[in-house]
Amino acid sequence: MDLQFLQAQRQLLIRQRLRLMVNQYQVHAAAPDGSEGPMLAFAQQKRMAFKEQVTLYTDDTKQVPVLGFKARQVMDLGATYDVTDANGAPIGLFRKDFKASLLRSTWIVEQPGVGPMTGQERSFPIALLRRFVNSLSWLPYHFDFVLDGQVAFSVEKKWGLRDRYVVNINHPGLDRRVVMAMAVGLDALQSR
Repeated sequence: MDLQFLQAQRQLLIRQRLRLMVNQYQVHAAAPDGSEGPMLAFAQQKRMAFKEQVTLYTDDTKQVPVLGFKARQVMDLGATYDVTDANGAPIGLFRKDFKASLLRSTWIVEQPGVGPMTGQERSFPIALLRRFVNSLSWLPYHFDFVLDGQVAFSVEKKWGLRDRYVVNINHPGLDRRVVMAMAVGLDALQSR
């Protein structure tokens, strides 16, 4: 993966593939017209794993890793997930704020050199609906990740039968790999 090309991206598009025993995701750069540009990463997550771990690869052959994230502990309601580069070196982390998430899902994202960002569902009514009616997992949602009072990046789940996300990145200093990990993690981990 060309990290310079990746860092230049201001918008990513993520699409979930439907598979029986795994969640799969394709991460694309957004073309100028908003359509899918080149694929940046392919992720796969086994369902019902005891210790969450997701690796993102350059493509669906799963030969060359790009980054990954892994839970620090097996069962933890406020789990922390370490984000690592292709060589396993730490590049950031994210964690669920369990108490704040009781009513509205809230995540904290950190990367070296950038202060902590808090991401929360924008719509309180949709957040409440999703809490109390399990069959509404198809509802769209929108997370804004705020740093110093400004939206550093956002993740928006679109309407549709298959999960699709638009990720807008406003802060130029964000490591796009950490943003990708959080965006994939929102879908893969949100219902936990």
